[in-house]
Amino acid sequence: MDTMQNHVMTQVAIIVNDIEKTAQSFADLFGVPIPSINLTDPIEKSQAIYKGQPTKARAKLAFFNMGSLSLELIEPDHEPSTWREFLDTHGPGVHHIAFEVKGMQETVAFLEGRGMPMVQKGEYTGGRYAYIDSQSPLSVMLELLENDNV
Repeated sequence: MDTMQNHVMTQVAIIVNDIEKTAQSFADLFGVPIPSINLTDPIEKSQAIYKGQPTKARAKLAFFNMGSLSLELIEPDHEPSTWREFLDTHGPGVHHIAFEVKGMQETVAFLEGRGMPMVQKGEYTGGRYAYIDSQSPLSVMLELLENDNV
């Protein structure tokens, strides 16, 4: 792999303190309904790993369909996670941009080989995710999403 194979961005994610309030603000701004707010899966299903250690971290998520991109709002709980670390360190703001990939392991290895380590990973119904610490070279974190049967 000489380059990251997929360069189609699918998502921009914002870490927030109060997902209900922020979702209402976005809905009012764009004149759209508030999307459903869902809680991420518990560790038994998510198998979440943060900085090499299992974590019970969960977050509330809401997704706005914004055309070719989705806008994701994330309100983390207080367990260790990239979301909690970002909120505690920076406050609310843009956390990551996401790309769908095929070959998660190969893509992670490619990025790690370029000095961008994976900091968190987990499973969700129908796929898996990985957060890559690309802050230094790219000024933003990357999220890789690999969906099954796509």
